[in-house]
Amino acid sequence: MSERPEQRKDPVDAIIEQWAAVRPDLDTAAMEVFGRVGRLSLAMGDRMEKAYARFGISRGEFDVLATLRRSGEPYTLSPRQLSATLMLTTGGMTGRLDKLERAGLLRRSPDPHDRRGLRVTLTDKGLGVVDEAVAAGLAVQTEALSALDAERAALLAGLLRELLAGTERP
Repeated sequence: MSERPEQRKDPVDAIIEQWAAVRPDLDTAAMEVFGRVGRLSLAMGDRMEKAYARFGISRGEFDVLATLRRSGEPYTLSPRQLSATLMLTTGGMTGRLDKLERAGLLRRSPDPHDRRGLRVTLTDKGLGVVDEAVAAGLAVQTEALSALDAERAALLAGLLRELLAGTERP
């Protein structure tokens, strides 16, 4: 493993020190991890929002387009499938679909196999936007991750996978 650079104190360190001064009985190890994960999520969320805004879409709208794109040709899913994948209510999904349809990035059509159902399909314009947006978003993420070498980035990914799996247990 490569030599680690000198670690600077961050805002989470200040919070931990304050708790140690007033409540030295607390074990704040979890707070150190989740405080940083939370701050990282907010910081990267803002960066991703800016990356996607260049294409006229929000992060939530990107998620819809990306889900359709990842589904493979013909880039079509039902609103219910989209809602389940994105963990959104049908009301929340409808608003996103309305905006994306008005922008010409997707279209809704009757489901040929279910008279009551709809199909949501990525348009050619939507395909172009999502392909450019995913590349822009990955560039932002890659730039942020460049603070770590490849070995440490892989280690972090594995540790976060374990932590996430541990939080998803019933």
